Amino acid sequence: MTGDKDNQSLEPAAFTPSQAAGNRPYPQRSTPDEHPLGITAFEPLSGQTAERRLPPWPWMAGGVALLALLLCVLFLLTARSLELRVNAIGAAAIDIEGLALKVGNRYLIRPGDYRVSVNVAGYRDWQQVVTVTEADSQQIDIEPAILPGTVSITSVPPAAHVVLNGEHLGPTPLRDLTLEAGTYSLQVTAPRYQKSEQTLAVTGRNVDQTIAVTLAPDWADINLTSEPAGADIYSDGTRLGTTNNTVEVLAGEHTLTLKRAGYQDYALTLSVVAGVAQQPETITLVPANGVLVLRSNPSGASVTVNGEFVGKTPQELELSPGTDHLIRLSKLGYARQSVVMALDKGAFVERRITLEPELGDIVLSVVPDDAEIFVDGELLGRGSQTLSLAAFERRLEVRKPGYATQRQRVTPRPGLAQRVAVTLLTEAEARKAALKPEITTALGQTLVLIDPLSAVTNEFTMGASRREPGRRSNEVEHTVRLERAFYLATTETTNAQFRRFLASHDSGQIEGNSLNREHQPVVQISWQQAARFCNWLSEQEGLDPFYRDTQGIINGYNPSSTGYRLPTEAEWAYAARIEGDRIRRFGWGDTFPPQKAVVNVADNTSALVTGRILNGYADGHIVSAPVATFPPNHRGLYDMDGNVAEWVHDVYAIPSANAEVSVDPLGARNGDNYTVRGASWGLSRLSELRLTFRDYGAAGRDDLGFRVARYAE
Repeated sequence: MTGDKDNQSLEPAAFTPSQAAGNRPYPQRSTPDEHPLGITAFEPLSGQTAERRLPPWPWMAGGVALLALLLCVLFLLTARSLELRVNAIGAAAIDIEGLALKVGNRYLIRPGDYRVSVNVAGYRDWQQVVTVTEADSQQIDIEPAILPGTVSITSVPPAAHVVLNGEHLGPTPLRDLTLEAGTYSLQVTAPRYQKSEQTLAVTGRNVDQTIAVTLAPDWADINLTSEPAGADIYSDGTRLGTTNNTVEVLAGEHTLTLKRAGYQDYALTLSVVAGVAQQPETITLVPANGVLVLRSNPSGASVTVNGEFVGKTPQELELSPGTDHLIRLSKLGYARQSVVMALDKGAFVERRITLEPELGDIVLSVVPDDAEIFVDGELLGRGSQTLSLAAFERRLEVRKPGYATQRQRVTPRPGLAQRVAVTLLTEAEARKAALKPEITTALGQTLVLIDPLSAVTNEFTMGASRREPGRRSNEVEHTVRLERAFYLATTETTNAQFRRFLASHDSGQIEGNSLNREHQPVVQISWQQAARFCNWLSEQEGLDPFYRDTQGIINGYNPSSTGYRLPTEAEWAYAARIEGDRIRRFGWGDTFPPQKAVVNVADNTSALVTGRILNGYADGHIVSAPVATFPPNHRGLYDMDGNVAEWVHDVYAIPSANAEVSVDPLGARNGDNYTVRGASWGLSRLSELRLTFRDYGAAGRDDLGFRVARYAE
């Protein structure tokens, strides 16, 4: 192209292979009108021939197949053999989430966790994640749960009672019971049939089962015949039928009773086997006795039949028919009655016989004359009178308000009048009369009764006047009144008596002089020990203890108890000092010192032991003497003024001179110190030998003992 560019024509250039290869020149742009587009024929490059190229797909398919083969080989090399054993009846559908190759009954599967689902008809769906291990061959047992089954139970006879595994299900027929698969204990019972017991195997898996149970009869046919016929047959109170007919009797031992009007009952014992019929020999019935229902007025009369005692009225008697029977009735205080009776076969007769009383007179004299008279609980009048009473023992009572009722028994005698005198006592008089003047303890101690209400005085002044020689500051005068009767021991408690309570006790000795002999008063004991002895003595006689004991410590008392106790200080003073309307100063009288040996105190012989003596006095005992050695006081009480001092009940206190009159004082319920009254073998001073002398303490001493007391009511 060497010509002028402006003069060259713009014709389309032909498409050549070299241009297709990228060597084509860029043509000059021309307008569409000048050069219309057209189809150019394809021409190969000059000097070259066209060559066919194959597609790539076969190579790609081969590569994929080779890769798949390699993967299969890799799977086979790494897979493990797994057997899923389903323990169920029927075909199992198994689904494994993941790559698993089933080969026969086993699966080829690589190690790992897989969710396995199993479905078998009649079983609950089973689903679980299982783990495949590196082991070459593995086995997994799968047991899906069995679905319940439906069971129906029928019986002959119907309406039998069903018990399944001990649970009562009700009467047959039972329809569509939903039961889990397994074995059950089945019991079927019905009245008059033998019980059926069997094992019920429930299939489950939605299977319907029907169990039909036929019960065997539990009776036998019994044909009883009697002469005469037509007697009613009873078994355990139930009527079965009549003789000369067949009746059904349950299996077992039975006593059959035949009853027919006019004949005696007949009892027949049979051993009945279910299904085995029996026909005993004909039974001949014996004619029945007549029955006599015998009553009397009054009732309770003794009855004899033909001379034989048969009981008391009312009485039902069986008498042999067609024979005379002599019947006699008798009752104390009434005339005898006799009747002769003959009864027909099987007759039933009622008879009432009135007895005529035999009367005796009781001439009753009564004081006071308006007292009420009761005989056998029935009011018959007031005051003295003559009573005509049936001649048998009667209960007589004479009553009047404010008086003690008197009761006694009297037996009137026909034709012989008896005189009975009754004088009622006031309640106070009766109470006093009922009290024993003396009682004896289980240890042989004698206690005398002291009843202030029956004495000249029961209100007195305790303590001593300020002007009395020897008076001490704790002897404050104060007034007390005693109303309750009490018993007080005549002697102090001895060593022998106390050792029945505490065998190890030792009262000791002083300067070679024994305090421990059996009949000497016990000493060296605390107030607590003395109180516990009283409780122990109460228990020996079955009395309620007076003192309250908490783990061996006395810490109170029961004022209503009549058990043994220590005398109160007021009781001790009353018993020692009050003699009618006189008040004693000393136990032996009013003079000091005593003129003869009447009390055991610190006498001339006690100087080496006590260091102090009552000059010119000799009682013959250096230390304590046996109890009751010296004369008793005006009440028969020994050693109230000597021998040993005595514990009393009261907590120690100094009384108030301005206090109101104290009635039966008992003092505080507990305290640190307790009151001591009376002189002892170790005391000699005027102030100590007076009956108003007071001391106190809590521990034992060699000259301190006690005596017992108790309320009379």
